[in-house]
Amino acid sequence: MSDIPVEAAYAFCPRCGIENNDIGSIPFHCSSCEATLFFGPVAAVGGLIVNQRNELLFVRRARNPGLGKWGLPGGFVDRDESVEEALAREVLEETSLKVRQARYLMSRPNRYAYRGMISPVVDFFFECQVHSLVDLSLAADELDHHIWVRPGAEHLGNMAFESNRIAVELWMQENPE
Repeated sequence: MSDIPVEAAYAFCPRCGIENNDIGSIPFHCSSCEATLFFGPVAAVGGLIVNQRNELLFVRRARNPGLGKWGLPGGFVDRDESVEEALAREVLEETSLKVRQARYLMSRPNRYAYRGMISPVVDFFFECQVHSLVDLSLAADELDHHIWVRPGAEHLGNMAFESNRIAVELWMQENPE
């Protein structure tokens, strides 16, 4: 079974249960109860953590999507959480590092394919300074390796998400060696 966009999964109205005769439409509109779903993107964050040598922390994903590929520490924004709070929480959960300062870099639309569904996402990227690099320890259930690097083509070509690659390329343009 191939991945499908989230809107194509709504064969029935989630409010009244009637069969949906217009599967995949955006917005979803139920002809019976008038329920409307817009399938807007969820928010996610990524941290470009910089060391004293002006290198970035790349982490290798230990699970899908993107198993074995490089990425940036980050993840989804929880309900009732700001993107800045999510950034600090995700960086801490994935690397044990505490964000001291974060500077907004950019945002980028993304598609997140997971367990047969493709969800729209907006990724927010921040350049991060952390309190201490000594505390670096990866969450083994999510990540299996890290490197400090000025990324080259071999790293950028093996990133789990295009949005991460674009954010790193922008950061490198703004921070030449």
